Amino acid sequence: MHEEHQYLHLIRDVLNNGDHQETRNGGTKSIFGASMRFSLRDGKMPLLTTKRVAWKTCFSELQWFIRGQTSNDILKDMNVHIWDDNATREFLDSRGLTHRPEGDLGPIYGHQWRHFNATYENCHNDYSGKGIDQLQIVINMLKDPLQRSSRRMIVSAWNPCQLDEMALPPCHVMMQFYVREGRYLSCSLYQRSGDIGLGVPFNIASYSFLTHLTAKHCGLEADEFVYFLGNAHIYDDHKEALEVQCTRVPKPFPKLNIKKQRTNINDYSISDIEWIEGYEHHEGIKMKMVA
Repeated sequence: MHEEHQYLHLIRDVLNNGDHQETRNGGTKSIFGASMRFSLRDGKMPLLTTKRVAWKTCFSELQWFIRGQTSNDILKDMNVHIWDDNATREFLDSRGLTHRPEGDLGPIYGHQWRHFNATYENCHNDYSGKGIDQLQIVINMLKDPLQRSSRRMIVSAWNPCQLDEMALPPCHVMMQFYVREGRYLSCSLYQRSGDIGLGVPFNIASYSFLTHLTAKHCGLEADEFVYFLGNAHIYDDHKEALEVQCTRVPKPFPKLNIKKQRTNINDYSISDIEWIEGYEHHEGIKMKMVA
């Protein structure tokens, strides 16, 4: 069975069996607890094919996380606009962040990955050497054959001490890495809240990219991405679009090669991605982003 059917089955499960809830940003149908597994072997990349996933936007956001950046202006300079609604004056004020300039998202993912719990002042400060560089700690362990079997290769974005300083508390909250046979790298993600229509396809792609990238960087081979969801939900406004998507037949996933091993994890770019087997997909499906 094509692995994308896991996603299509999740849509059907939520539409058919989900609990209707009114949330802070609209009505949803939701279930609690879901999982999917995607092979990354031989360069396979699980970009969903029953609609187009904007993989360049996804990869650019991932670079931004990896570099510990938290300014939406950096994303806009890369023509990435997925955080725009959460960076407005109105939205920041609604979070009680009236002191924060527009575009400054606070100590979100990148800050926690690279500078966990470092005192946050603004998105322009240099936080080098401050906080805990969780990602680099994992990289160091993965590069050491004696530490690759550790069960402690974890990166957490959920920091209760700083949640109120963030424009948006993290949805994808914890990743863990695992090495099989000393060579094959897998990543699991726990996500507390998953917007099935728009967010989940992006998260599958982002953490699969991250696993491929980390494997290349550490001299390993990408093996599998394992995805756990807590609250998996579909917004009422997305139901019709997702019903259409469920009628489509998945196409083969593309395959990639990362052309060069960089010295610093921060230095990878889209130009390092080479598609061995191209990305074939059905036409895009428009759904409105819910902030």
